Amino acid sequence: MISLKEAINNAVEKKQAIGHFNFSTIDGLWAIARAAINKKVSVIAGLSEGERDFVGVRQAAALLKSIRKELDIPIFLNADHTYSFDRIKEAVEAGFDSVIFDGVQLEMEENISKTAECVKWVKSVGPEIIVEGELGYIGTSSTLRDAGPGDSVIPSQNTTPEDASRFVRETNVDMFAPAVGNIHGMYSSGKDRPLDIPLVKRIRESVGVPLTLHGASGNTSAEIRAAVKNGVAIVHFNTELRVAYRKSLALSLQENPEEIAPYKYLRPAMQAMQKVVEEKIGILV
Repeated sequence: MISLKEAINNAVEKKQAIGHFNFSTIDGLWAIARAAINKKVSVIAGLSEGERDFVGVRQAAALLKSIRKELDIPIFLNADHTYSFDRIKEAVEAGFDSVIFDGVQLEMEENISKTAECVKWVKSVGPEIIVEGELGYIGTSSTLRDAGPGDSVIPSQNTTPEDASRFVRETNVDMFAPAVGNIHGMYSSGKDRPLDIPLVKRIRESVGVPLTLHGASGNTSAEIRAAVKNGVAIVHFNTELRVAYRKSLALSLQENPEEIAPYKYLRPAMQAMQKVVEEKIGILV
């Protein structure tokens, strides 16, 4: 079985990307795993701090490892958007394959300092564990939004190649997540602001490490493909999965009002989520 680092290197070499898909329940994890089997690709299953609290940190790691071993598929577990050293440590000790320290709400100096602290400790414990850092404004929540004052991404909130270069050099992160017009969640219209592809290319050239694109729900397939061709090696999707799951679950309950067996009314929601995961994988490879 290849490692996550090898999977990322393979993606970079082929100018492709690995899909990162969040889950909150075991059926969501199965949706991701089955999509990976059908598409015959590596995938990353991610858990934010809130999702980890719901699923269980060690429980999620045990579930993923059992699926990976039983089905012999390259599926990896990521501690998405983590805001403290203690929670980075918690995920690493549980057996996660990668962690993201999110210090974008801090001043740059503090973001660099805390990210570097996380990188140093993680690499001392598990050199193979991927550590990602983040710089620039991309919002904080995977939700549906209505466009309004203060809810737009503006160029001044994007990451500059100069800041990105300094950040990566001083933190030694394996992956870097910039702000390039992307934003967490998606507008209720289903379409987000366009990505700044030339900026993606300049940042990739300046940092020398693969990039991660967060908040890709709502961006067009063409934009995402262009970002991948210009240096993005991991692409995050969450909101579209949640929307598909919820809509299908609501319909399932409406059509089967007397059904009380959760595995029966949850199955269509899981299948709807799997369909979206497969569609997104198709964009990346």
